[in-house]
Amino acid sequence: MRAGGLGGTLVVMSVHQLAPPPNGDFPPAPDSGPPRTGIRSGFTAMESLDHSTPDPGYFGPDSVSWRIHHDPAAVVGGIRALFLQSLHPEVMLGFNAVTSTRDDPWGRLSRTGAYVNAITYGTIVEADAAAARVRRIHAALHLDDPEWLLWVHCGAVDSWIVGHSRAGASLTNDDADRYVAEQVVAARLIGCEVDRVPSTVHELQEYFARVRPRLEVTPETREAVRGLLWPPMATRIALLTPARPAWTALSVTGFALLPRWARRMFALPGLPTTDIQASIAARTLRTILAAVPEGRRTNPHLSAARLRLGLCAGVTTATRSG
Repeated sequence: MRAGGLGGTLVVMSVHQLAPPPNGDFPPAPDSGPPRTGIRSGFTAMESLDHSTPDPGYFGPDSVSWRIHHDPAAVVGGIRALFLQSLHPEVMLGFNAVTSTRDDPWGRLSRTGAYVNAITYGTIVEADAAAARVRRIHAALHLDDPEWLLWVHCGAVDSWIVGHSRAGASLTNDDADRYVAEQVVAARLIGCEVDRVPSTVHELQEYFARVRPRLEVTPETREAVRGLLWPPMATRIALLTPARPAWTALSVTGFALLPRWARRMFALPGLPTTDIQASIAARTLRTILAAVPEGRRTNPHLSAARLRLGLCAGVTTATRSG
């Protein structure tokens, strides 16, 4: 798993290429053939991306978004967001109406990660095209309620900030405010009502204070949490690779990074010592992930952006990632 891929999983509801809704009104994929599934379904070929247009996209290399989304800490932040987002009962009911949380979880993560990479590092044309496709899917599946989209967006933004800072990555208060403001663009692209989207950390916390009374641990929430902590995994991968213990470490840490009020909703510890232990675990995981060579954890959208902006040399079009 590459940090740039899985780390960006939660700005949109993970619904890319789900089974068609009952009326069959499902937007066609850009390519022909049956919908792709599994972790490779979100992989993007470098040769399919724009390497030459000198367009920094909506954010650009000096943005906090580039820094946070590529940092290894984005992985645990993204997983935290999944746990947090599961607490909204209406969102979970809407999601479960069209798919099970157990249906192709690795594919949804991979495809959603590819989407986040596209809007973060792609050209404006690439970002707009990716966002338009997801909006069509959300509309076809009746998942385009502005309130739901806002909840998913805020849960993702807050979690990436928390994951980044708690894992020991550099992030000042001004940086955090800049990131929240930058991500208003991502909210607009996915279909949020922009005038309701928080643009500072303070506004983000005010949003959570307003919505907290409506949150609930429902049967759908518990099923989603079970799926996150113990997702389906091919027997040969679970037994012959470190994938299972690695995922367990990431998911448990992501859960522990939840705010105390959220952990209490699950009847789990809300103690200061839990926060300290979670921060230590997040720092350890970030250190381990950062040891992966840069070329192995750089997603193709970022590699293409660096090429077209003249920021690096030696990146080949054979590079692929999720």
